[in-house]
Amino acid sequence: MAVLLRILAISGSLRAVSSNTSALQAAALIARPGVEVWLYPDLARLPPFNPDLDTDEPPETVQALRREIGLCDGLLISSPEYAHGMPGVLKNVLDWLVGSVEFAGTPTALINNSPRSVHAVAQRRETLTMMAAELVESASVTLDLAGRSLDAAGIAADPTLGGQLRDALAHFVEAIEATKATRE
Repeated sequence: MAVLLRILAISGSLRAVSSNTSALQAAALIARPGVEVWLYPDLARLPPFNPDLDTDEPPETVQALRREIGLCDGLLISSPEYAHGMPGVLKNVLDWLVGSVEFAGTPTALINNSPRSVHAVAQRRETLTMMAAELVESASVTLDLAGRSLDAAGIAADPTLGGQLRDALAHFVEAIEATKATRE
């Protein structure tokens, strides 16, 4: 089946084995036919945000990120909380998108992997709201992965976690389709 909706997934973790990356990979596994959830691969390659480099020709990795944002129908972010905040690598991605014309109005959903992690989620919401993201609260979900060592397949197969993720994706797809309909 042809891809009808493309969701770009960004993990705020650089860890080789990350529950945030696994949650996004699980979303890709359970996405309905016609919906592609694609994991952004270059988080570690983005240079630190520098306004002096944010010119008509920013670094190639920044241009590629912005192209991906322009091509996606929605953005799905899963990120850990470090020291009561979002990780610097995720903030760096968002800083590079602040001045981009591709980002404003992008439907965005958040995955949180621990009910105890509330500060980073609040920071992400604040930052994304300031950036004019279209936050889809009905598609934003907290999965209780704390203390569980589940990979993407394990998350997708878990009746509770997989169900929460399926419901969140269904709401997200519905919101994206509604946004697309109003823009056409």
